[in-house]
Amino acid sequence: MVAELLAGIELGGTKAIAVLGHGIDLVDRIQIPTTTPDATLCTLAERLAKWRSEHGVRALGVASFGPIRVDPVASDYGRMLATPKAGWSGTDVLGTLAPGFDRAAIQTDVVAAALAEGQHGAACGLDDFAYVTVGTGVGMGLIAGGVPVVGAMHPEAGHWRVRRHCDDDFSGACPFHGDCLEGLVAGPSLAHRFGVPGDRVRGDDPRWRYVADALAEAMATLFLGLATQRVVIGGGVISARPDLLATVREMTVGKLAGYLPFVGADNIETRIVSPVLEDAGAIGALLIAARA
Repeated sequence: MVAELLAGIELGGTKAIAVLGHGIDLVDRIQIPTTTPDATLCTLAERLAKWRSEHGVRALGVASFGPIRVDPVASDYGRMLATPKAGWSGTDVLGTLAPGFDRAAIQTDVVAAALAEGQHGAACGLDDFAYVTVGTGVGMGLIAGGVPVVGAMHPEAGHWRVRRHCDDDFSGACPFHGDCLEGLVAGPSLAHRFGVPGDRVRGDDPRWRYVADALAEAMATLFLGLATQRVVIGGGVISARPDLLATVREMTVGKLAGYLPFVGADNIETRIVSPVLEDAGAIGALLIAARA
């Protein structure tokens, strides 16, 4: 039996990807820059229309940057909320892309990546885990009982206020909260902290210890607060500084101080792991389509 082809959109803050496929098998793929809502969504909609015409695609999944409304019963489901991405606040993302499809659904891009890693990657076989991306911002996709956590909106755990290292005098760079997690460790925050982009800073710079400490606070909070089985952590900051992950693991064990029986020095490398999928967001978008 031939699997039904699905359409997926990964709408990021700098680039957008449209994919046609099923599971991890991609039949077609395009990538465009994310510019204005009209230009970006129009180009994506044209490609979706082409796939509907040529392949009879009936289901669409969208994985979008946020904040965005992901509660299907909300009157503004699929609309962008107040976002620092200029011109995008209030944009009806799903309403623009979904016409012509029998089934369509939307989630955040980080939740899509979490679903993909849970189905095909680093969290395969687990029902309770977190996906964390540290890049331009800090995003967290939280999976509990096999489904994304959604309350009044999607969680914004990247803006947790973490306990600061006692020697860290950096005030943070989040325009809303200053020294929240994103304000301390995201790419733009590192540029403020170091005076240059993080990938231009030597690995032995002692200030990396403060970055690792803030991330370890977040890891400890995830294990303590959610009893999550695993944290998958990636993004541009982590991939540019792979040695940082080892320090985060070590510090997380220290912060937990032996309290949790399922997290310790003997298994921390299986509790905090790197992602394994290159196209996790796009593959996750196809999973959202399959669930629609």
